Amino acid sequence: MLTLQEVVQSIDHTLLNPVATEQDFRNLCREAKELGFKAVCVLPCYVPFCAEQLQDSAVVVATVIGFPLGANSSKVKAVEARQAFLDGAVEVDMVIKMGALKDHKLNDVYEDIRQVVDVARSFAERKLVKVIIETGLLTDEEKRWACEMAVKAGADFVKTSTGFNGGGATVEDVRLMAAVVGKEAQVKASGGIRTWEQAEKLLQAGASRLGTSSGEKIVKQYQALYTIEGVNKEL
Repeated sequence: MLTLQEVVQSIDHTLLNPVATEQDFRNLCREAKELGFKAVCVLPCYVPFCAEQLQDSAVVVATVIGFPLGANSSKVKAVEARQAFLDGAVEVDMVIKMGALKDHKLNDVYEDIRQVVDVARSFAERKLVKVIIETGLLTDEEKRWACEMAVKAGADFVKTSTGFNGGGATVEDVRLMAAVVGKEAQVKASGGIRTWEQAEKLLQAGASRLGTSSGEKIVKQYQALYTIEGVNKEL
């Protein structure tokens, strides 16, 4: 049973287009404030700008690390994360070393995540780490390994996809990931989420956060279905 408040607080309003302009990010932040989204997820170079735009609101800034391939060294990812937090981000979404996972080098995957988590934990104010495992490129067994390494390293979330490397969020993947992490972490569904119908199914499957550039559309669809004369109904 999701209220409108719960729906909007599940959304990371996302803009990761490499040719997005400052005005695009200004509009993103305005929409996030007006609709009450949990976060904006933006390119690292726009973290300071978005943090300034959102300083008078409860919306937090998230950014991406090692994006979109996960191929940066772990040290570089740690540096990226530290700079992002210093610039005003509260959450980072990092891409794992997918090649290491394919090679069954699980300790390398663990260390990659741990270094970013250690940076997050070094700040007095709580910072969150979401681990993008890129489900569309993995077998179910590999998805389980990735989730296990994320939990072992202390990550706060596991996340389905970047949206840049094929595939996207599916109910089946969210269920699998939620089953693996249990209460040790949360699940963020991301990639191709464009309607309330999709969002609802993913939230029901176990996601607690949704990464989408269609947040405004999703909220309007929810309101059209479940709001009568301006009064929000519970599902």
